[in-house]
Amino acid sequence: MAENLYQITMPTPYAVGDVHSYVLIDDVVTLFDAGVDTDDAWQAMVRQLSDVGLTPSDIDQIVLTHHHPDHTGLIHRFDDVQAIYGHAITNLWLNQESSYFDHYRAFFAKLYDQFGVPETFRKVDKTINNAFRYQGKRPVTHIIDEGDTIPSLEDWSIIETKGHAQSHLSFLRQTDGTLISGDHLLKHISSNPILEAPLEGEVDRPKPLLNYRRTLTKLQSLDIQSVLPGHGDIFDYNSKLIQHRLTRQEERAQKVLDYVLEHRLEATPFNICQFLFPKHYEKQFGLTMSETIGQLDYLEASGDIEAVYSKQVLTYKPTKQSVY
Repeated sequence: MAENLYQITMPTPYAVGDVHSYVLIDDVVTLFDAGVDTDDAWQAMVRQLSDVGLTPSDIDQIVLTHHHPDHTGLIHRFDDVQAIYGHAITNLWLNQESSYFDHYRAFFAKLYDQFGVPETFRKVDKTINNAFRYQGKRPVTHIIDEGDTIPSLEDWSIIETKGHAQSHLSFLRQTDGTLISGDHLLKHISSNPILEAPLEGEVDRPKPLLNYRRTLTKLQSLDIQSVLPGHGDIFDYNSKLIQHRLTRQEERAQKVLDYVLEHRLEATPFNICQFLFPKHYEKQFGLTMSETIGQLDYLEASGDIEAVYSKQVLTYKPTKQSVY
């Protein structure tokens, strides 16, 4: 573990398993991420803070990598914390901004119409309510993004790492190359680029896989030595891991392209999701559909497929580039 940084590991109710926070003991004591809002997670947090000589009241500030509930959940249990830093989108979730979530629901209702998704799989309300159940119950006090500096953390750079979440930020300590990566870069699995609604007033929806590939590539230009992830093992950084992630994405995209070539103008996003994830799409529809749309966005951006609307339903066909 990097100097004066300690890992806190907590259980979650999710399939991903345990989640990590990191406490930085310095003149100002900083907690990076805050687990999920359950009593089990809080007990684990308190116990492991005690192991390094701290109590919850010793935490001066909390810094959040992104808005997902397993990373924000316990912020309201730190009564003495006055400063919470996070992305503007993280704050929308923590505040449960009603206008944003009305917009969010309307966006997915229209999108799922276009994708040919049956009603039984349209569970956006359930997803939102589950997030609200386990996420933090207080707002961000300081909005941050790439290029900003957090007082008392001047040697840490804030890096915009969209992909897994539109709100995602990572934090790199310049003095020793330690990266707190949240869910952006994990050792054992590739992060899911999750489909989200655009912000109110934005015309184009986010394209999470394209964002994820862009921000993964950005990491290759940085002086990273070790990675402290939100899940799984701490590991020494190697750019080959990023290249492996990119290559695996391209291999899956080729599988999607082969399907489109075979089923041209009949391939709706829902059909392709069933094809890619026959064993998982029913129980993990949000994640599998996000991955499917990511692959389609990638192929469309590469010029291999193009979207066609028929009776307001989206299908895809190969371009001349992919046929010849």
